[in-house]
Amino acid sequence: MAAKKDKKINLNEIKPEEKLKYEIAKELGYLDKVMQTGWKSLTAKESGRIGGLMTKRRKEQNSKPIIQDPCIKE
Repeated sequence: MAAKKDKKINLNEIKPEEKLKYEIAKELGYLDKVMQTGWKSLTAKESGRIGGLMTKRRKEQNSKPIIQDPCIKE
């Protein structure tokens, strides 16, 4: 059976929806661990914390009021 190839993560080529996950991992101090050994190296507690913060931030982004340009009239 062939071994799974370890792909190096290039932070400049990640999808926009993945960017938030990496930003939170960096803030929590997990980014170095993820970059060296991948997401599988995180504990359930660490992964859950990242997921919880991602959910919280998405809710905050969705609840922000849309500021309307005063120059545009309806």
